[in-house]
Amino acid sequence: MLRTLARRNIRDQAAQQIKEYILAQQLRPGDRLPTENQLAEQFGVSRLSVREATKALEFLGIIEAKPGVGLTVGQIDMTRVTEHLGFHPALQSVDPGQLIDTRVIIETGVIPHVIRRMAADRSIHDRLQSLVDQFRTARDLQTWIDLDIAFHRTLLEASDLAPIIAFGDLLHVFFQRFRESVRKAEWKAGIESHQHIVDLLNKGKARQAANELRTHIESHRQRLGRTR
Repeated sequence: MLRTLARRNIRDQAAQQIKEYILAQQLRPGDRLPTENQLAEQFGVSRLSVREATKALEFLGIIEAKPGVGLTVGQIDMTRVTEHLGFHPALQSVDPGQLIDTRVIIETGVIPHVIRRMAADRSIHDRLQSLVDQFRTARDLQTWIDLDIAFHRTLLEASDLAPIIAFGDLLHVFFQRFRESVRKAEWKAGIESHQHIVDLLNKGKARQAANELRTHIESHRQRLGRTR
């Protein structure tokens, strides 16, 4: 049920109410929502406040505004969400240890999916191997970082898990925060680690590949002198 809103944080509360309405009514993408006038009347706020709320939700793909149709439930755009999140100041101040742990959980978690898909699609191995080969000719920090982001994003993409793939854009946040750690890295060891990950994936050794990937990511913690 829609309820009248207090005046505090009206736009945000209206946006939350719309999301709750979608869930409560079990609406699917393409289903119609009440008009902005109807929402404003139910919430006890101005149509302008509701318009601000719907625009915010439309930006994320949660709802769509179609001429001649009105408001409908949309398909959430995970890429847009993570691009927006990646530049949020709050994320820039997250504890470095939490960023490391998040990467470990996400990336090692996709290993079984990557191995299964690699067995059926040889091009996945070839793309990862090509990036490792390019590491060997990298001569500057920015090239190394770009290749490292590409390698780990390709790993996530190989899982074919759309929500996880979208969060791969947060890799940019990680490498912005750990740029100095990458600068101090033993690049030769880094190349060997990337190669070992690819080889283990190719052999279908999920546990060993996950362990190598965990060690690879957590090497940043060691270089920063951090402990669990």
